Amino acid sequence: MAAERMVVVGGDATGMSAASQARRLKSPDELEIIAFEQGHFTSYSACGIPYWVAGDVSGRDALVVRTPHEHAERGIDVRTRTEVRELDVAGGRVLARDLETGRESWTGYDKLVLATGARPLRPPLPGIDAPGVHGVQTLDDGQALLDTLAESKGRHAVVVGAGYIGVEMAEALLRHGYEVTVLHRDEQPMSTLDPDMGALVREAMAGMGITVTGGAAVTEIRTGADGRVRAVATADAEYPADVVVLGLGVRPRTELAEAAGLPLGDSGGLLTDLSMRVRGHDAIWAGGDCVEVLDLVSGRTRHIALGTHANKHGQVIGANAGGDYATFPGVVGTAVSKVCDLEIARTGLREKDARAVGLRFETVTAESTSRAGYFPGARAMTVKVIAERLTGRLLGVQIVGGEGAGKRVDVAAVALTAGMTVDAMTALDLGYAPPFSPVWDPVLVAARKAVGKLRQTS
Repeated sequence: MAAERMVVVGGDATGMSAASQARRLKSPDELEIIAFEQGHFTSYSACGIPYWVAGDVSGRDALVVRTPHEHAERGIDVRTRTEVRELDVAGGRVLARDLETGRESWTGYDKLVLATGARPLRPPLPGIDAPGVHGVQTLDDGQALLDTLAESKGRHAVVVGAGYIGVEMAEALLRHGYEVTVLHRDEQPMSTLDPDMGALVREAMAGMGITVTGGAAVTEIRTGADGRVRAVATADAEYPADVVVLGLGVRPRTELAEAAGLPLGDSGGLLTDLSMRVRGHDAIWAGGDCVEVLDLVSGRTRHIALGTHANKHGQVIGANAGGDYATFPGVVGTAVSKVCDLEIARTGLREKDARAVGLRFETVTAESTSRAGYFPGARAMTVKVIAERLTGRLLGVQIVGGEGAGKRVDVAAVALTAGMTVDAMTALDLGYAPPFSPVWDPVLVAARKAVGKLRQTS
């Protein structure tokens, strides 16, 4: 009996996790696995690129978990620099183009995994493709940026966008000795936070010497006589720039899926069931940054581009494609980041998210410290809690503060996943010793404050 064939489109977190898990369950005699990747690398940490650029990571290779050669040794046929250009769902085949030779050929499949990732937003502005303007989505992008930083004689950098990538790249550029300006169109940086918490991030970044300008939609990238970037323009100002980094967010890369008639959600991400099968297609799975996932707090699907989810999706897909069984139940939207010594974390819903799904809620903020206040090294932090008005159910938590603040969000993530109320949270038996926490952990301080406010409004 001939082996079945699994074709994987995309060779990073989801795709290669799926391939590896399926290979653990099925031998090459039972399941042939072919993975197409349009870049040079497989299985690497895109999340680590800002830290590589900043100098925290020793080099590009440190971000690569498993090379194409290592995958091949495990019985996975990885074809790098190969772009899949068309899906023939009815015929069970994909059209791939070798980017080095230009040769195109069809490859049939019994099982298809779509792990095409997300596409960085790159608006069609004048000068957007000029030398010195960089995205940071791939390892090749990171190397190109480092080359520019090494060659540039000027010291002005502009970051366009103030999300996770924007603030992380602002730190990286600052550490390279640049004068850094961050431009963003929203009221405050970090739109994944509520504006009051984003304002804390802006104030801290200003204290680091980073200029953060809100309400500044970029209209043009201006170039000099040599064709290289020299400035970034908004409607009412111009900012000198020897290097520009784009951090405007991403959108699911689902053009192939859309052309093939596969189901997409409101954000353009593929829609799957709990086993990560594309809805209505038993032989096709999808995961990672190209899909929408269930938000366990709001009950709606949403697009969240994070490596944590991508790897879990791959494990689930690989198990199911390999004949086992697994599901991915959903997310609560947890994320953590940093800029210099400021840690930023969030999980669950923001105020506007809660309003959008018709929830009535109360919010509180609490000031605390990462350790007992008298213990050396204690750092201030602000914790915001959002709770449902009638039930007391936790809806979301945001944290901004010094070292030791960010990972405290995990307590809230567990509470959200368990559907806990803020009252129940106050009884959580969390670890305590002065070097690690005050007697009342900052998250529980905020939960207690939320309980008090809910009682006042009931």
